[in-house]
Amino acid sequence: MTSTNKISHLAEGVSRREVWSWAMFDFANSGYTTVVITAIFNAYFVSVVAQNQDWGTFAWTASLAVSYLLIILTAPALGAYADAYASKKRLLLVTTIGCILFTALLYLAGPGDLWLAIALIILTNFFFGSGENLIAAFLPELARSRALGKVSGWGWSLGYIGGLFSLGCSLAYVTWAQGQGQEAHEFVPVTMLITAAIFAVACVPTFLFLKERAQPQPHLAGPHVVKEAFIRLGGTLKHVRYYQDLVRFLVCLIFYQAGIQAVIALAAIYAQQAMGFDTSDTIMLILLVNITAALGAFVFGNIQDKLGHIPTIALTLIGWIIMILLAWKAEGPVMFWIAANIAGLCLGASQSAGRALVGLFSPATRRAEFFGLWGLAVKVSSILGPITYGLVTWLSAGDHRLAMLITGSYFLVGLLILMRVDVQRGEAAAQNQPDN
Repeated sequence: MTSTNKISHLAEGVSRREVWSWAMFDFANSGYTTVVITAIFNAYFVSVVAQNQDWGTFAWTASLAVSYLLIILTAPALGAYADAYASKKRLLLVTTIGCILFTALLYLAGPGDLWLAIALIILTNFFFGSGENLIAAFLPELARSRALGKVSGWGWSLGYIGGLFSLGCSLAYVTWAQGQGQEAHEFVPVTMLITAAIFAVACVPTFLFLKERAQPQPHLAGPHVVKEAFIRLGGTLKHVRYYQDLVRFLVCLIFYQAGIQAVIALAAIYAQQAMGFDTSDTIMLILLVNITAALGAFVFGNIQDKLGHIPTIALTLIGWIIMILLAWKAEGPVMFWIAANIAGLCLGASQSAGRALVGLFSPATRRAEFFGLWGLAVKVSSILGPITYGLVTWLSAGDHRLAMLITGSYFLVGLLILMRVDVQRGEAAAQNQPDN
């Protein structure tokens, strides 16, 4: 028996090095979300690029919404194309180059360069989200069906470590630059170059060692690529009732991810507006959440396959509900920091568990396509959750506590839908897919 076969949680012929190279992509691309979307460039966009205008925050969220809409429109067809031509890895390379290139070009966005910054954010986030779907589609090829949670957890936990690394490098430079008397418009653009460089270097193992195991499917030749992608997507939609548990889980995912995306996008704002945190407190909050998220992804990834996919996700959703209630009731920093720790643990666990379950429900010949649907659901939630939060604060004259509480209802709805998902039935449907 070979050493590879002794690794019972990996698929036949898959080595530890290949799984590590797959997980390194999560490490590489997480710096983008942590530095650009969550911690540094978002505040820079509002305060420097938009020059603190009242519409600055709206311009930022609208830019993200446009990028998510583009992903929603293209992800299923992109996945269908990747399946038909066995081209996940080639497409992943294209999206990676796009995200790295346009992230580096954010260096050019200075005071008043609003439309340049908007265009670059739309492009970077579009390429990031498209690549996220493609790398996830490799998961069922690497892990045995009963170990999808474990291997997925490795990727998520390494991803949060990567986010911490990129943020740490950026903050080290920011601290040095501030000591030299530099202002934000001088040092923040450099952090975009740092983030792009780390992404470029850290993803190299992925393209060296990760294999494309899928085989091309029968497909049309010539200039009919896009047409065929939509024909294949139509085939999936035609049999949507057959994949009822996948569809039900994707609906569930839209709801609970709406709550998660609202917390990710607005936790820093809530900390400052409702809890009175300053900038250094907020940075520490983000660092802490990334650490506990990595821990949550690793721990829950290792127990998910034993505990079961549905119980694991249900446990994390209950944790999210508890976190929302603690944040809503918190009057001092102690309770809020406890809530932040719970959010971190649940963040890594719920995202890892969801990806693993989609992998279990995906037919072998449609993995990229079904992970495109997974990405579509996440992007819908990325629009739904933050807009709900923003609308409530607007209608309630800035009541962030009420907005947090109402956003938490998405976790409750997701938990109720989750109870109707049958894992065995969903896995059987994937293994016995109907003819196209």
